[in-house]
Amino acid sequence: MTAATLSPPSTTARGAGWRGFGTLFTTEARLWLRDAGTVFFSLAFPTVLLLGVGFAIPGMREPIEGAGGVWDGLTPIATYVPVVLAAAVATPALTTMPVYFATFREKGVLRRLSTTPMRPQGIVVAHLLINLVAVVAATAVALVVATLMFDVPAPRHVATVVLAFLLTVLSLLSLGTVVAARVPKASTASAIGTLIYFPMLFLSGLWTPGPIMPEAVREIGQFTPLGAAAQAMTAGWFEDGFPTLQVVVMAVWTAVLLPLGVRLFRWT
Repeated sequence: MTAATLSPPSTTARGAGWRGFGTLFTTEARLWLRDAGTVFFSLAFPTVLLLGVGFAIPGMREPIEGAGGVWDGLTPIATYVPVVLAAAVATPALTTMPVYFATFREKGVLRRLSTTPMRPQGIVVAHLLINLVAVVAATAVALVVATLMFDVPAPRHVATVVLAFLLTVLSLLSLGTVVAARVPKASTASAIGTLIYFPMLFLSGLWTPGPIMPEAVREIGQFTPLGAAAQAMTAGWFEDGFPTLQVVVMAVWTAVLLPLGVRLFRWT
């Protein structure tokens, strides 16, 4: 069995292989924080996007009139918040995490780790945790800014929004793992991630959120992880029904992509 394939270790080897994980995690977190571009797009981009749309586009803070249903009285920027939260997950999952994994593969870091007591999986888990922390932090900051600056109302159904957000994290990190699974170079990972990221942003309603989303975009977008995420959180935030289809779509994407990413992943 070569270092490029996965083999099930014994219980003793598995326990020994995870010794020093705390040190590895701390070191990788420090290196992650030193990359200004990664920190900006992972932590600040969703809030900057929200502020830019809210203050730069005329009418975004004026109440909607004549839209009908739950949309009357809301501001356009309020309908934008679920899309921004979905983007807060997609940005690190598709633009930074795959690049990091590909960089480690390109530079032989994972291959060298395979010759040490620390298992190569450790660095993957470390960066999954780092990106998870980044997603939670970016989401928290965006929510605070949305509440203070734009007086965005609290979700109607908090449990639905939380469930949708958790599935958003699972499905998009799973997609990011698939992107990172085999690419040999960081530049390749960046190109593939970007090609997936921007079309999904469009289908999530980044340019046409809430009541102004065209029906065709909505119909197609609800079957993508990011589109389903934005629609599910929008439904939980502003509407009365449960977004069954979108929740099922994200669960299916997770169930397919997560084991696929694990199966395809190569260390060298």
